[in-house]
Amino acid sequence: MAKSSADDAELRRACQLAVEGTKQKVILCIRTVKTHGTWGKSTKIRQMAKPRVLALCTKAKGQRTKAFLRVLKYSSGGVLEPAKLYKLKHLSKMEVVTNDPSGCTFTLGFDNLRNQSVAPSQWTMRNTDDRNRLLLCILNICKDVLGRLPKVVGIDVVEMALWAKENTPAVSAQSNEHGGASIASSVNESELKVYVEKELVSQAEEEDIEALLGTYIMGVGEAEAFSERLKRELMALEAANVHAILESEPLIDEVLHGLESATNCLEDMNEWLGMFNVKLRHMREDIESIETRNNKLEMQNVNNKSLIEELDKLLEQLSIPAEYSACLTGDSFDEAEMQQNIEACEWLTTAMRGLEKHIDPTYVKMRGVKEKRGELQIIKSTFVGKASEYMRNYFATFVDFMLNDKNYFSQRGQLKRPDHADLRFKCRTYARLLKHLKILDKNCLGPLRKAYCSSLNLLLRKEAREFANELRAGVKTSKTPSVWLDVFTGSGQNVNAADTATVSDAYAKMLTIFIPLLVDESVFFAHFLCFEVPSTVNGNKTTHNNEDDDGVASGRMAVDLASLNEALQDLLDGLQEDFGSVVDWAYKIDPLCCISMHGTTERYLSGQKGDAAGYVRVLLDDLEARISFQFGRFVDDASHQIERNERNARQTGVLPYIPRFAALATRMEQFVAGQSRDLVDQAYTKFVSIMFVTLEKNAQADPKYADIFLIENYAAFQNSLYDLANVVPTLAKFYHQASEAYEQACTRHISVIIYYQFERLFQFARKIEDLILNNVAPEEIPFQVGLSKADLRKTLKSSLSGVDKSIAAMYKKLQKNLTSEELLPSLWDKCKKDFLDKYETFVQLVAKIYPAESVPSVAELRDLLASM
Repeated sequence: MAKSSADDAELRRACQLAVEGTKQKVILCIRTVKTHGTWGKSTKIRQMAKPRVLALCTKAKGQRTKAFLRVLKYSSGGVLEPAKLYKLKHLSKMEVVTNDPSGCTFTLGFDNLRNQSVAPSQWTMRNTDDRNRLLLCILNICKDVLGRLPKVVGIDVVEMALWAKENTPAVSAQSNEHGGASIASSVNESELKVYVEKELVSQAEEEDIEALLGTYIMGVGEAEAFSERLKRELMALEAANVHAILESEPLIDEVLHGLESATNCLEDMNEWLGMFNVKLRHMREDIESIETRNNKLEMQNVNNKSLIEELDKLLEQLSIPAEYSACLTGDSFDEAEMQQNIEACEWLTTAMRGLEKHIDPTYVKMRGVKEKRGELQIIKSTFVGKASEYMRNYFATFVDFMLNDKNYFSQRGQLKRPDHADLRFKCRTYARLLKHLKILDKNCLGPLRKAYCSSLNLLLRKEAREFANELRAGVKTSKTPSVWLDVFTGSGQNVNAADTATVSDAYAKMLTIFIPLLVDESVFFAHFLCFEVPSTVNGNKTTHNNEDDDGVASGRMAVDLASLNEALQDLLDGLQEDFGSVVDWAYKIDPLCCISMHGTTERYLSGQKGDAAGYVRVLLDDLEARISFQFGRFVDDASHQIERNERNARQTGVLPYIPRFAALATRMEQFVAGQSRDLVDQAYTKFVSIMFVTLEKNAQADPKYADIFLIENYAAFQNSLYDLANVVPTLAKFYHQASEAYEQACTRHISVIIYYQFERLFQFARKIEDLILNNVAPEEIPFQVGLSKADLRKTLKSSLSGVDKSIAAMYKKLQKNLTSEELLPSLWDKCKKDFLDKYETFVQLVAKIYPAESVPSVAELRDLLASM
């Protein structure tokens, strides 16, 4: 049989060292394997094996002795160290795991761990001998020290008793080696008194024993005879014992003498072994002390090597390369040395980030690290300050150079397109430097942005001013200015259409040149000076693609976009005045230019979608508002000219502003494009509304001729705007409104003429209609006063005798006050139609009320009217 680990003296010494200082004595130590099982089906237990050492220890405390079970584990250096401690007084159960067919795995149940949800640890021994040895030792300690035994499950007690008898020497030796603990050299079934869950005797065996006992006749049926029998047997046994004792007295003396000699030898041996034991203990203590110091020295050596390596890495991280130090502390930022400055910036950024994020937290409080961080902060502040000052001076110097060079601007007789290619090329040289400056100190970009905006604003203002001046000087227009405000009072139209087109083209040319320039400058400014905003390039919006940082990036963009708009306001401030001067100049030449300028501005407005050039949209909005304001002035002044006609003397015929409005609308339609349609429609609405209101007021000045006045003017409005109304929805609406008013005026005027000539005839018909409406029966009407048959005959005779003369008089009256002869045919046709309709109604009433009376038919009068 292989040697058990319980007999390993080195293991026992290592265990004793591990519990040194606890005053505990190791009784038994043995190697084992610890596994953990998860509760569930026994066939699916996942086990994680870990090597451990189980040590049984005792500790004397006064008259009492305490027993412990220690679990020791191996450290990374192979040294045993305490892992767990269990008190044997809490041991309630020992159970062999049935899942292990070898029987080497068992669990120990402690009553103070019952409430824990974790399954108890399982211990697997190398063989059953080691298992029996450990469990037997635990049972003996529990019996001798604690006076009680734990519950045993799954162990064959008879088998353990047989094993204990066979291995009594080993157990005894083990007991003596462990300090003479009171553990019996042999264990049998009756001494252990182990409570087991298995039945020691089966039911069948019990029945066989009872049958066997039944076959033996003990004679206990007669109590007195059985009692006498027992007394005789007892006396015989006592006599035999006394005889045996008397016969063995010499042997007993010899044995006692031998025992006394052996006792003396053992006492001498014990003293001799005690001396050697003391010496060995001192030697063991010295060896342990030497090993401890040796281990400490080895550990210290390893730690010192690791410390030196870490310090070397830290020194390498903290040291500043000489070439970078010269760049960071110098003041040279020329283009030739820019690459070196950028590399130095990259190193400084990396170094500071390393000190902030990538350095071990244990080094943060070191004085050397604090001093190096302070030194880097000073270098950073110095470098950022010098670089910022150089860039501010650089912007101002280069822009001053461009301002003093006339070749960059428009000159007399030569329009010069602004060209900033040299400026952007120079600035791109320093773009990477600005990005690093933002990383080092984002607050330093504020003054740089202001300096750049201030310098470039001077350049853009001068370019726009010189371009606008030369643009105005290059446009040749008629010397007489347009007087559109008097167009409705009768003055001639003196505006050359070519002048208007030329002025509009000049404005469009300025926007074509400068709006893309301002957009490019805004986008370049946003990227060059490190604003984190999305931009639109060729219609495609470019944004950040890092989905993990979308929330942070969006918040940062919102802040930068607000800052960018403020900076762009400084960059482009004042340009609206230069553009506005062109608008005012064009308005003075021809107010109708505002229509085409509005459309041009709106077209550029709809094309501005980039967030980086948002302020250009504000500039265009201001221009559009200014154009709308100027055009509104023109519309208001023209409307006042229309209203003045109301205060003039009596108006006859067609008012002059009606045909001139048609001419104005025709010219306005020539300049309509895109969104300027709304502007023109608003002007149309205001013009026509005031025209119609003024027309109605002028008509009321002379009620006698009001309808004729309205007929002629509404007809003139329709005739002059017929073509435009077919293509302009707004004018079509007013065209239909004028048509309705015209029809109403015609109806009123013709009714007056008809009733003037045939008043008695149609008055008679009206009386009959009133009676019918009052529910008077038709047969009763001829008996009403003034409606008799005689009255009917008188009315017909007075009205229809000489009807041709009455009709001729009606035609003359219609012709008398009409100034527009071209309206007479249509009005006379309408007059004849209305007369026939009224007469037909009269004939129907007579046929219904006076069926016996005869009147001229409608056909006769129609033929009469047709022949005239």
